[in-house]
Amino acid sequence: MVRIVERVEGYYDVQEVELGEVYRWHPGYVVVECACGEHLSLTASGSLCEACGADHTPTTREELDVRRLEDEDLHPWHYADNREHDGLPL
Repeated sequence: MVRIVERVEGYYDVQEVELGEVYRWHPGYVVVECACGEHLSLTASGSLCEACGADHTPTTREELDVRRLEDEDLHPWHYADNREHDGLPL
């Protein structure tokens, strides 16, 4: 048995640099309470409890289902308001 404590969706952090903007991806994660009592911060790539070895992969992947993200969430640079036409394809 596992209880979801918190869920954070993945997101891009936009950083201003000399020649424009850089988009840095922060993967989503869930904080769960394992049946053994441990609180774990899990991503889709790491979902095992180190204390008891329980595999929380199905729960983690269900909560972090990236297929629910829209194109604007996955490719925010295509939708930037301050972007001028630079002659490059999207």
